Amino acid sequence: MVLLGTLINAILIVVGTILGRALRNIPEKMKETVMYVIGLAVVVLGLQMGFESQNFVIVIISLVLGTVIGEWMDLEGKLNGFGHSIERMLGAKESKGSLAQGFVTATLIFVIGAMGIIGAMESGLSNEHGVLISKGIIDGFTSIVLASTLGIGVLLSAIPVFVYQGLIALFATQISLVIPDAALDMFIMEMSATGGVMIAAIGLNMMGVTKIRVANLLPGILVVGIVVTIIYKFNLM
Repeated sequence: MVLLGTLINAILIVVGTILGRALRNIPEKMKETVMYVIGLAVVVLGLQMGFESQNFVIVIISLVLGTVIGEWMDLEGKLNGFGHSIERMLGAKESKGSLAQGFVTATLIFVIGAMGIIGAMESGLSNEHGVLISKGIIDGFTSIVLASTLGIGVLLSAIPVFVYQGLIALFATQISLVIPDAALDMFIMEMSATGGVMIAAIGLNMMGVTKIRVANLLPGILVVGIVVTIIYKFNLM
């Protein structure tokens, strides 16, 4: 079953979120400290990913152009509106914007990175799911921590994780035929680095240091693909 690894990954996020919500009634002072610690850990994770870039100019260009597009489209506002709509539909008693915050934060952390792409490609090409199952275990434990502070919105991140990794797994053969290995490796590396900067921004927001509209940076991932295609096509490496 090609989608087995992706399915397990999504289920573990759901299970982790449910377990995390069981821990939500911790004292407010402790929750605040835990939030700072999580934010600090997320910043370190993002910086670690960002330093993997072999051409940071690609990261800068992608972030700048992506931010311009995202601000123009107001992705942050649309996602918050979506979150509020879900809150009203479910009658959720989350604090204002927390569902959207949990969804965006968890989605970025779970989707951006090399493991998702490499694991999905492996699932699609050889029906081996070890990488995605390992990622699912990591995501599951992470969702426990995130859900205990950011709320039930973390659970919704299982949907884009399933769709994103599932599509890669289903079309892995076609992707391997169309995109040369060198170009794909470059994209994964620079996409992870660009996403790492976004994740670091999330961590700073969680700590209350900044108020960056991180969702408006998301088009930067698509820009990475365009820039890498141009570099590879015209042999600018």
